[in-house]
Order: sequence, then C-alpha cells, then structure tokens
Amino acid sequence: MGESMEDRIELRRGDPEAEARMRALSSPLRLRVLRLCAFEARTNKELAELLGLNPGTMLHHVRTLVQTGYLAAEPERSGAQGAREVPYRATGLSWRTSMPGGSPVLIETFLQQIEGVDPEDLDATWLGLKLNAEHKTEFQQRLYELVNEFKERGPDADGDTYSFFSTLHPDHNPSTR
Repeated sequence: MGESMEDRIELRRGDPEAEARMRALSSPLRLRVLRLCAFEARTNKELAELLGLNPGTMLHHVRTLVQTGYLAAEPERSGAQGAREVPYRATGLSWRTSMPGGSPVLIETFLQQIEGVDPEDLDATWLGLKLNAEHKTEFQQRLYELVNEFKERGPDADGDTYSFFSTLHPDHNPSTR
C-alpha cells in the first residue's frame, strides 16, 4: 500500500534545493494555500480572495510553491470577461516532506485555520500516553499508515472537506515516584 515513514523526503540544511523547499514550507500562509489547492485547482485571484490578500502578494507565494514543486499549474482557462487564468493544484509533495523545525509552523497554520470556527464544530482529542521507545515507534508508524491510507484514497466525489491535525510530543509531566 503507500509509503512508510521511511519513504518521506527529509530536507537537510546546506542543500540549496532543500533550503528553498524549507523556506516555502515555513509560511503558514503557503501551507494554507496548499490545503486550498489539495482537492481543486484554484487561481491566484481565487486564493487571494479566500485568504483576504491582494493578488500581487498571493502571486509571490504561489510562485514560490510552484518553483519548489509543491504546486503545479494546470492548463489555462478563461475566467470572467474572458480573462486568462491559470489554476494551480497541490502536487502532494508536501505530504511526503519532513523538515527540521517544521512543527511550530504547522501549529501556527492550524491555529489560523480554526480561527473563527465555532467551538462546537471542533472535535479535539488530547491523550496522555506513557510508552517505551518500541511502542512509541509503533504508535507513530501505525498512525502515519492510517492517515496515509486515507490520503491515498483521494477525495470522495460526494465528500465534505475536513482538516485533520494531530501531534505527538513529549509530555512534561514528570513522575512523582
């Protein structure tokens, strides 16, 4: 079935291509653009409107994502009044990319994504675990496999869009023993 955690692309400092990709993924705004382009192609103008930005600012972010392989242009189409539009779609490369220090950006992106969402519509889970190294590795691998399985299925034509966010981190909860 799909890839394992070991198949992920690890970005390493010092490699110019990796550095460009790290910069591209260091922006919560660009991560939100990738989310918006995951299931349907969107134009620069559509993205700017959805995110409340001016199209010139959005174009910079779109170009950065295209140049680093995270977005791909689709064939041009005619928009309102026959204007030429280029829609963009996420390539999925960001899903396979792991970068050092990326978690704070993902958390900031998540916080931006849920801004204004009715608290009744948020279904959050927080679970404390006490695991040895072997079981921690197993937990991470199985969770990754489950999420990847659903990602690889592709979008359901009759589906609604949802966002999933999960984090596993050391819990600074020292034992009292």
